[in-house]
Amino acid sequence: MKNPILVTGGAGFIGGNFILHWLGESLGPVVNLDKLTYAGNLQTLAPVESNPGYSFVHGDIGDRALVAQLLREHQPRAIVHFAAESHVDRSILGPDAFLKTNIDGTFSLLEATRAHLADLEKRDATARTAFRFLHVSTDEVYGTLAPTDPAFTEVTPYAPNSPYAASKAASDMLVRAWVHTYNLPALITNCSNNYGPYQFPEKLIPLMLTNALAGKPLPIYGDGLQVRDWLYVTDHCKAIAAVLARGKIGETYNVGGCNQRSNREVVTTLCALLDELVPNSPHRPHAQLITSVPDRPGHDRRYAIDATKIIGEIGWQPQESFETGLRKTVQWYLANQEWVQGVTSGSYQQWLSHNYANRAAIAPQEVTR
Repeated sequence: MKNPILVTGGAGFIGGNFILHWLGESLGPVVNLDKLTYAGNLQTLAPVESNPGYSFVHGDIGDRALVAQLLREHQPRAIVHFAAESHVDRSILGPDAFLKTNIDGTFSLLEATRAHLADLEKRDATARTAFRFLHVSTDEVYGTLAPTDPAFTEVTPYAPNSPYAASKAASDMLVRAWVHTYNLPALITNCSNNYGPYQFPEKLIPLMLTNALAGKPLPIYGDGLQVRDWLYVTDHCKAIAAVLARGKIGETYNVGGCNQRSNREVVTTLCALLDELVPNSPHRPHAQLITSVPDRPGHDRRYAIDATKIIGEIGWQPQESFETGLRKTVQWYLANQEWVQGVTSGSYQQWLSHNYANRAAIAPQEVTR
């Protein structure tokens, strides 16, 4: 059996979908390191809980001793680094956690990896050569675009405008520096707005969907004409796997869905889908629930990704249009209301305690599933 990959933040939205994709495609075993903050949900990974190639470790990427232990015990062939605080609004209200996790945590992970590679060089030069560190980042590091500006490319200067974006830009720069200074075999991906199954309902699409089903207001910032490039999460997961397999060390790859939509267009399209798929809803037409609220501070006007490089060099391209991806997303949430209720009520944390208390008493750092 191949050595595993170590995934950080694998109980989160993108990380969880990535693990489901990776194991579903039988690409090898996975060790999942996750701190289980409010957005971390092991119920997302219930479909693979009995998979012998999956193991879960409850811990922090900033715990360098724990990371060193995992690297020593599991000898992963790659690290895929998702772990991050990722919500812009939360970063505005409280940036401290974003700096601690996204900057300090990435630094600790890089240093633990560097020490591991130095040891690996002495024992197995072939494994050292094959090792990869893939850092998953965001298009928000590039700042904002005017309506007629060309899309972000990999050489667009960084100009982050929120504490979240600044913290991710800093972590990108750390990875880049460790490549050039310490010969760390790392790659960076910068993705556009993800959506799809298992997304915590604080982000636009699942929040609006959850509110609409409950007949609550659908608040849109300002005029709602802020534009984002929407990327279906499974397409993103496939891109990450492709970059891990075929990407060049030290390179950055922009991953976009080629689906630019305004926030207002996203919400109105979502409402129309709910009208169709939930014909007995007492809240139809759901678009009547849309309301405008004051814009948030520093709200970027437009993001757009030029995915030419990853399409041409890696051979990846998105499979879902916004319309097909959104329909799949809405259908998934309608079919999985128990998951949504568990996340919003916090009962998944109670589920975690109940299901892992006995095993955690034996091995508090690691639960193998």
